[in-house]
Amino acid sequence: MYPGFIPHWKRRHCGSYSERAGMGGADRERPWRPGWEYSLSPEEDAAALGFGSGAFGVRRPLRFLAYRLELEEAQVAELAKILDDVKTERAQAAVDHRRTLSAFADAVSGDAFDRAKADSGAKLRLESADRVRGAVLTALERLHAILNPDQRARLAYLIRTGTLTL
Repeated sequence: MYPGFIPHWKRRHCGSYSERAGMGGADRERPWRPGWEYSLSPEEDAAALGFGSGAFGVRRPLRFLAYRLELEEAQVAELAKILDDVKTERAQAAVDHRRTLSAFADAVSGDAFDRAKADSGAKLRLESADRVRGAVLTALERLHAILNPDQRARLAYLIRTGTLTL
C-alpha cells in the first residue's frame, strides 16, 4: 500500500476514536500515534504556496522529459545542465523567501512599524521573482535550441495539457 494512502485507509476502516469509544467528543480523533500522518515540511509548504513543486512541476523532470521527448544522449546531458541551473535558482528563491519573511517579521515586531525593513523585504521578494523568471526564460530558450521540431511539439503539448508545469 502506498504510504500516503494509509491515513485515509485508517480513517475509512477504523473510524475515529470517539465513535468507537462512545465519547461523542472530538478530543481523541486518531487512535494511532499522533504525528504519524504525512504532512508537509516548512520547505515543501513554502514551495506549494508560491515556488512550485519542483523545477518543472514533475517529480523526476530529467527522466520524464528524456522519456517523453525521446531525447538522445547529448540532449539529455544538456537538459541536465538546464534543469540544474533552474533548480539552483529556485533554491536561492526559497532562501530569499525565508529572508523576506524574516524582514517582514522584524518590521512588525517593534513598538512602531519599521517601513524600511518591510520595504527591503518586499524588494528582495521582487528581485527573487525576477531572477526566477529570468532563469525559466533562459531555460526555455536553451531547451528550444536543443530540441528538434517534433520534440518541441511534444513539449508544447505537455505544457498545454498541464502534464508539465513551469
